[in-house]
Amino acid sequence: MRAVFSYVKPYRWPAIIALMLMFVELFVELAQPLIIAKIIDEGILPSDGTAIWLWGIVMLFLSFLALGAGITNSYFSSHVAQSFGFDLRNALFRKIQSFTMATYLRFPTSSLITRLTSDITQVQNVLFMSLRIMLRAPLVVIGSIIMALLVNAKMAIFLLLGVPFLLVFLIIMVKKGITYFSVVQARLDRVNRVLQESLQAIRLVKAYMRGQYEASRFQKVASNLQVDTVKALRIMELIMPVLLVVMNLCLLLALWFGSAEVRSGNAQVGDLVAVVNYAMRMTGAFSMFAFIIIAFARAKASAERMEDILLIEEGTEDRAGIKEIEENQIGTIAFHNVTFRYPGTNVDVLSDVSFSVSQGQKLAIMGATGAGKSTLLSLIPRFYDVTAGEVYVNGRNVASWDLDILRGMIGFVPQQSMLFTGSIVNNVSWGKQNAALEEVQAAAAQAQIHSAVESFPDAYETKVGQKGVNLSGGQKQRLSIARALIRKSHILILDDSTSALDVKTEAALWDALAEEETTMLVVTQKVRTARDADRILLLDEGRVVGFGTHEELLSGSELYKKIAASQQEVE
Repeated sequence: MRAVFSYVKPYRWPAIIALMLMFVELFVELAQPLIIAKIIDEGILPSDGTAIWLWGIVMLFLSFLALGAGITNSYFSSHVAQSFGFDLRNALFRKIQSFTMATYLRFPTSSLITRLTSDITQVQNVLFMSLRIMLRAPLVVIGSIIMALLVNAKMAIFLLLGVPFLLVFLIIMVKKGITYFSVVQARLDRVNRVLQESLQAIRLVKAYMRGQYEASRFQKVASNLQVDTVKALRIMELIMPVLLVVMNLCLLLALWFGSAEVRSGNAQVGDLVAVVNYAMRMTGAFSMFAFIIIAFARAKASAERMEDILLIEEGTEDRAGIKEIEENQIGTIAFHNVTFRYPGTNVDVLSDVSFSVSQGQKLAIMGATGAGKSTLLSLIPRFYDVTAGEVYVNGRNVASWDLDILRGMIGFVPQQSMLFTGSIVNNVSWGKQNAALEEVQAAAAQAQIHSAVESFPDAYETKVGQKGVNLSGGQKQRLSIARALIRKSHILILDDSTSALDVKTEAALWDALAEEETTMLVVTQKVRTARDADRILLLDEGRVVGFGTHEELLSGSELYKKIAASQQEVE
């Protein structure tokens, strides 16, 4: 847990102050039984009112001192815990952002969300409890034993009888708790995953009338979570009864022996009351261990899950590399004998792919579903590293580029349009920081969406609903394209990004893009779109089976000829 709790270091001084204040509270708590003993022995038994008032004032002063220390301790403890949680959450998020796509796919999105929310909250709460009461409980036990021994060693011995047993018992329960709550957090991941999938597909669920099925699926994972949580808590619930039985037995023995000592004149009544008081404080502290162990076990399991993220070294993006761009190579792309398979699989998605694209050219990429089109495009901005071969962008191997520079040269529009909650202007300008409204409008006009946006009551300030639910499929695609165009990149990648556009709008879009001096790679299923490209790359099961112009492929590729014939594009 060292990696997780290293984020406490910037707040060590507030934490130290909180601990010092906790020691003040501890001192007062341990002093009170002695003061009570003094009041009994020096005030009540000899009927000395002055002694009662004197020790009463001392007790009242110490009580106010403890009150002030407790309030101030809570302030500093909250500050440390909240600041720690803020820094840790940001560090985890930045770490996830640095993952390669291969590393990212190792963790379900729901699991990452749980680690960034629930797991951090568990650890944050334990940190607060540690500074407030968690460390205080064992110190109360130790301090009570020491003070009881100082008051009357013979009576205090009986309080020590159960301590070794309780320590062994608590260690066993901590280990069991960590195991059980690791399972609980994993179950919570599954609940979040099912919930996320169901909510994301809510339209599909309603269209197929699968609400009852999804409810049953959610009930199943929620039931598993409930069963494992109850199992963990039932084990933890054994702690307090066992602690109370053992401590009360020790207390009874101390009372039996102490009363005999008082009757024989070997001990004062105040001594017996003080030892009993310390025994009660020990019992209270031990009873707190039930809650402490549950919190610690959950936090330990959560901290280990977060360390799984923080300690990942392999699988994070190495961003350092070449930053200088050669002007004569801008916009060039070349694949040299590229083979690629996804991490953890043994099937080649791309096999021995070679082609090149010159500056300003438009390359259309065609092929059946699963041919490797989107995978090929993902190698250009280096979302993945190739298994074999080399990919060149702007004259250099993508592995040698500084990642920020490489991706800054590319405008990427994925297959599935992704819009963020916020205004239209924010969504378009997301592609370029600090973009002016004029730049946003120019990009939107080029993407053939400006007129539609202007027709909205709030124009570019129109709020986009979750995942763009208040926009049509074509509007979302064009806004995604505008977001890429505003970057003014050397290379524009469109991964089947015009599938929802009508013929007229798509034609206007291609005419507008033709004015750009940008190299374009376009995945499309439409021959009418591909035929205007400078070159067409035809893929089949991850292999290049055709490369050339529309006319060249019509005469030299049976597969392309079939595709064209099916779309009635043969002249």
